[in-house]
Amino acid sequence: MGQDRDSVTRAGRLVVLGGGRGRGQGRAPGRVSLVGAGPGDPELLTIKALKALQAAQVVVHDGLVTDEILALAPGAARRISVAKRKSRHSYSQDEINRMLVAFALEGLNVVRLKGGDPFIFGRGGEELEACREAGVECVVIPGVTAALAAAADAGAPLTHRGSAQAVTFVTGHAQNGEPDLDWESLAKANQTVVIYMGVSMAAPIAQRLMGAGREGSTPALIVENASRADERRVVTTLAGLPGAAAAVSGPALLIVGEAMALARAGGAPAQVETLIQEARA
Repeated sequence: MGQDRDSVTRAGRLVVLGGGRGRGQGRAPGRVSLVGAGPGDPELLTIKALKALQAAQVVVHDGLVTDEILALAPGAARRISVAKRKSRHSYSQDEINRMLVAFALEGLNVVRLKGGDPFIFGRGGEELEACREAGVECVVIPGVTAALAAAADAGAPLTHRGSAQAVTFVTGHAQNGEPDLDWESLAKANQTVVIYMGVSMAAPIAQRLMGAGREGSTPALIVENASRADERRVVTTLAGLPGAAAAVSGPALLIVGEAMALARAGGAPAQVETLIQEARA
């Protein structure tokens, strides 16, 4: 059910760059659905997302999408992984854009399945633009972003009367060095800051926030594999964030804010205890 890289890329270039309609000549164009797969738990899929997935002929999916969710697509649907890991991308974003357009112009119903929500650090906007420029119908089906699932499982509200009047989502990813963020704004008290893709940058992020005035004792939470069977949570502080993050290997969120004082550690007991000890060291 997979598709090799060369044939997919050739199809994309044939249709989009060559200006022809390839194998789909004479067919009515298909469409692309940008679907949020949520953080991993299949039960967190929306009904609309499930319907789109069950009608798919091609599923182009991220590495964060679980096998349980992929299994909801028809058995005959072609599944193509475009997984992106740090410094290891199987496809460039431009190749993914062209792939989506090419399959749609062949008359196929394409689902671009993304972990979380397509429009929250998912580059869904770029794919939507590519489809619009090619005259391909594109719909967006939102998903539960990881921050919502992580906070819910930990019992730590992202907003909370008296301790969190705002919540801000930022990315810890930067192409060259540490992220360029408004540290003074993020350091203000009584708000929750959720950092996506920030595990490897936990030390400079914590340093910048404390340097801008956020107290090192501010509660913090790390959630690895939110909503999945192997989810792990570490309750720590802003000052303890770098040490705790060093013990995390999977996809994780860093959440900083006074409301995280309500968070519960969780996961496999032995794992949690080890991580808490490392965070305190």
